[in-house]
Amino acid sequence: MPAHPLFARLRLPVIGSPLFIISNPALVIAQCKAGIVGSFPALNARPASQLDEWLSEIEEALAAHDRDHPESPAAPFAVNQIVHRSNDRLEQDLAVCAKHRVPLVITSLGARPELNQAVHGWGGIVLHDVIDQVFARKAIEKGADGLILVASGAGGHAGTQSPFALVSETRAWFDGTIALSGAIANGRSVLAARALGADLAYVGSAFIATLEARADERYKRMIVESGAADIVYSNLFTGVHGNYLRGSIAAAGLDPDALPHSEASAMSFGSDRPAKAWKDIWGAGQGVGGVREVVGAADLVARLRAEYEAARAALAH
Repeated sequence: MPAHPLFARLRLPVIGSPLFIISNPALVIAQCKAGIVGSFPALNARPASQLDEWLSEIEEALAAHDRDHPESPAAPFAVNQIVHRSNDRLEQDLAVCAKHRVPLVITSLGARPELNQAVHGWGGIVLHDVIDQVFARKAIEKGADGLILVASGAGGHAGTQSPFALVSETRAWFDGTIALSGAIANGRSVLAARALGADLAYVGSAFIATLEARADERYKRMIVESGAADIVYSNLFTGVHGNYLRGSIAAAGLDPDALPHSEASAMSFGSDRPAKAWKDIWGAGQGVGGVREVVGAADLVARLRAEYEAARAALAH
C-alpha cells in the first residue's frame, strides 16, 4: 500500500476519479465504505452552497460507518478543484473545503502554490493531475504532494503518453505518491499500475456504470456496450483534448470520424461549441471494454479486489 498515512485505510489501492456531473455523495460514500478513495468535483455541487451540505453528508455517513464497522473503517474522500481561470467558484469552494478539513484535494487544469499551502494549512494533501513531465515538475515545484499521471486511454481530458513511459520517467526523479490513470477497469490493471511504480490506480469510467452514479441511463448502457474502438480523442468540445464515446458524438449529429480540430487555446464550454461536453458528449476511457454490467459501486470494488488478489496470487506462483 502507499506509504503516505492518509491511504492506510485503503483495502484496495484505488482512487475513484472525480467524474464531472456524475459523482455525487451516494457514489463517494459507497466507494469509501468499500475501501477505496471516493471523490467528486466541487463544481458538481450546484448551487455553490450545496458543497457544504454534500461534505457534511459524506462526513456523517462515513463516521457512522466507522462506528458500526471498526474492523473495516472507511477510506478517505477527496474533492477535485478545477484551478483553471474559468472557475469563478474556486476561492469560495476552497473555503468550504477548509471548513471541513477535506483530507485530500485533487487539482486539475492548473497548479497554484497558494492553494497547496492552504490545503497543507488544514492538514490535507494535494494530488495534481498531469499529462507529461513538464506539468509534473511544475506541480511538485509549486507544492503538490503527489501526482496523478493521466496516460493515453484515460477518460475525459487525457494525455497521449504510454503509462510505461509516464510512470518510469516520473519515478526517475519523484519518490512521492503517484496515481496512474488510463484504461484501468479491472483488478489486473490495478496490479499492473503498482508493478509499473505507481502507488495507486485511478479508476473512472467503470464507476459511471454504477447504480449510484448520477449519469443518464443511456450513458451507463453505452459504457457497458462499448469497447476501446468506440473511444474518440478530440479537442473540439472543450478546447482541450479528451476521450469521448463515439455513440454520444454520433447522437449529437456529428461524424466521429471527421471531427474538426479546435483552434481554441483555452478551455471553453461556451455556445460556440457544437455540442455540450459531458452533458451531450460523454467522456469515457479505453478501458470500457472491461465493463459488462451496471452494478452497485460496492460490487464493482469487490470485483476489482478479487481480480487484484487473484492476479497477485498467480504471479506469486
